[in-house]
Amino acid sequence: MNMFKEGLLLISDPFLKDVHFSRSVILLTEVAKETTMGFVLNKMYEKTLDQLIESENNINFNIYNGGPVQQDTLHFLHKRPDLIDNGTEVCEGVFWGGNFDKALSLVKDKILTPNDIRFFIGYSGWDNNQLIQEFEENTWLIHQAKTGFVFHKNCATLWKETVIDMGGEFSKLSNYPIDPQLN
Repeated sequence: MNMFKEGLLLISDPFLKDVHFSRSVILLTEVAKETTMGFVLNKMYEKTLDQLIESENNINFNIYNGGPVQQDTLHFLHKRPDLIDNGTEVCEGVFWGGNFDKALSLVKDKILTPNDIRFFIGYSGWDNNQLIQEFEENTWLIHQAKTGFVFHKNCATLWKETVIDMGGEFSKLSNYPIDPQLN
């Protein structure tokens, strides 16, 4: 039985040194029989939307690095299904994808803000055996996603805040240094 489902957060172990996933928070958006995918919520990409899409030179909008897989693809999460049709709800109030042209138009017209929509280049993906093995190796903590985490305003504090939100013993992890040898 697969313990992973859409709408869960994968929160990296405080000591994970992987360049892509150190102190990362990932929203799972698709859990299928063989594969799982999601987006890193707290890693900014170095370019903005207008730098990535030449035809959209008036959209100075941040992009997040969704993960190391297919870095030539652009995805989005939003919380406005009333304005963007064909999205898939992955957790309460958070939708993945939909009409991309409509989303761009709404951003360009400043109807949607970073509080409503997030763009991601690439994604994070695993075959299910790999993700289960990583979980058993304590690479990931699992926590239910909340809209406030998905559209969090500060990448630098999201990892810590999600760990604290888990409560109990987990909240102690939030103060662990990235490299304990430097402590």
